Amino acid sequence: MRRLVPVSFDKVHIEDGFWGERLRVNRENTLPIQYTRCKATGVIDAFRLEWKSGDAKTPHVYWDSDAAKWIEAASYSLATHPDARLQRKVDDLVDLIASAQQEDGYLNCYFTTVAPEKRWSNLRQEHELYCAGHLIEAAVAHYEVTRSRTLLDVVCRYADYIDSVFGRRRGQQRGYPGHAEIELALVKLYRVTGRSNYLDLARYFIDERGRRPHYFDKEARQRGEAPAHNIGEVYDYYQAHLPVREQKTAEGHAVRVCYLYAGMADIAAETGDKELLAACRSVWNNIVKKRMYIHGGIGSNRFRERFTIDYDLPNEEAYAETCAAVGLVFFAHRMLQIEPDRRYSDVIERALYNGIISGASLDGKRFFYDNYLASFPGTHRFTGQRDPVRQNWFDTACCPPNLARLLASLGQYVYSQTADSVFVHLFVNGETGIWIGGRDVRLVQTTQYPWNENVRIDVSPASPATFTVAVRIPGWCEDARVTVNGEAVATTSGLSRGYLKLRRRWKKGDRIQLRLCMPVERVESHPSVRHNCGRIALQRGPVVYCLEQKDNGKDLHDVLLPRQTKLAMQAGSASLLKGIPVIVGKAFRRNAGEWKEDLYRTTRSGLRPCRIKAIPYFMWANRGEGEMLVWIREVDESVAPRRGNPRA
Repeated sequence: MRRLVPVSFDKVHIEDGFWGERLRVNRENTLPIQYTRCKATGVIDAFRLEWKSGDAKTPHVYWDSDAAKWIEAASYSLATHPDARLQRKVDDLVDLIASAQQEDGYLNCYFTTVAPEKRWSNLRQEHELYCAGHLIEAAVAHYEVTRSRTLLDVVCRYADYIDSVFGRRRGQQRGYPGHAEIELALVKLYRVTGRSNYLDLARYFIDERGRRPHYFDKEARQRGEAPAHNIGEVYDYYQAHLPVREQKTAEGHAVRVCYLYAGMADIAAETGDKELLAACRSVWNNIVKKRMYIHGGIGSNRFRERFTIDYDLPNEEAYAETCAAVGLVFFAHRMLQIEPDRRYSDVIERALYNGIISGASLDGKRFFYDNYLASFPGTHRFTGQRDPVRQNWFDTACCPPNLARLLASLGQYVYSQTADSVFVHLFVNGETGIWIGGRDVRLVQTTQYPWNENVRIDVSPASPATFTVAVRIPGWCEDARVTVNGEAVATTSGLSRGYLKLRRRWKKGDRIQLRLCMPVERVESHPSVRHNCGRIALQRGPVVYCLEQKDNGKDLHDVLLPRQTKLAMQAGSASLLKGIPVIVGKAFRRNAGEWKEDLYRTTRSGLRPCRIKAIPYFMWANRGEGEMLVWIREVDESVAPRRGNPRA
């Protein structure tokens, strides 16, 4: 069923430009810092299995996953930028993990040292299978880069042991994980080993989820506890409210939803399961049409890190966890290989440029867990929200290594191919070499995207050959101009699901040039998104912009942007914004000086003119603490009051 195959991350060399800089920071700053913090918090040394009761640092049930994601990220980085020092750290950690494996194949720090008697007793909450999934993903990445089987053999033993424990055979547990992850990991393991039992096990976990009687209730009774629904738990939090083929909407914990549906898309691709694919489409449509933030973030309830109802997208209380946006990219990328359509690649781009890279500071040393769309410092300590400044680390540190592994593997999201076509999904400065149309073909992209409208793609087959280059025309772009060797190409007649398919006999020196016009756009929300009524957001190309107190002063919610105001681009002048396009324009504020010490009054305020400056959203909170706002109040200038008007 899978029509496309991603071009491997190690075949795509990203150089300079926007993503080249982000990957350099990830490689030089983020990966070393994350290793140091995993070491300092005890995550790495937990694999020594030396913990004993009374020790200051007790392993958490999810610590294994943090170490695994770091190995995965480091392995991807080593594929494109060999580094002897980093390689030694990876090798040492791999050996340490291998030494922690038990005789029966089991591998989990917490349940080996802290609670061995509770192994597999609480799948709903305790992350055993989730951690196993991340170890498998790390092993696959490590093997693909190094060809060392050390960690791969370890996780194969572990997966074989898990396969002996769970299933429908006599004596097996009919369980499935409360936090999806192992499903997509097992498909990766199947693809690299060719062993069908791993694919079968992934399919079992997916098909068993949501069946009645609920397994989570059964295991609770075996622990001597009340069933989940008797203690205020709801099955949809774990996507276990219905069998997966009957699920039509995105419910529950946002990260778990996307990991689960990424695994479901993988199974559908491998087995041709049309019913499973239909469920994936339904949930995808529900997310992107009714439950996704403009910056590609998902999950609107920060208390339970979950989806709520359609069009419920609060800004200052958003959840929008970095991990959830990463999971959405995983889901989208898998769907894109099944049915090439820009509705998936557009979302990948939206999330990457906005709600994902906002998760790390520009120097790659501090991190967001939530990615708010409005922030007012001072309220967070009363509401339970995380502070609106990036943190060095978290007690639950899932987001930093998740972001690191996505960035380190970014190359695999740029291109996909068939036997005689190559699809260009993202515009990234760099090159790749692939086998297509019976020839070695080199593609080189040269661009300053997303700040510049122009993208040049040089196509150089080893010898002339006929094949298709399918270039995404982004959904946000209403005026795209394309030439091949200087001759204009109609961007409508050859467009298929958002991809311009250029089929011809290509030869060395052929060149595709794109101009993707990027005016400043005012974006509206659906009328049912109550939080944004009367407000607009600013977007240019794929980049969402925001107001920050540093540039616009306090009380950003009081800014009124007239519909008639012409917004302009100018190059940022401060060191942080040097050369980065910012959006400027005229606006109004109420005249706060009239108020003195009044809290309420019946006299309408006069307005005073002001200028606004909007910066790319992902750059906010890099210049100290302050207010931030994405959705700006809009007003018709012709009816805006200019002076105080008693009782108006």
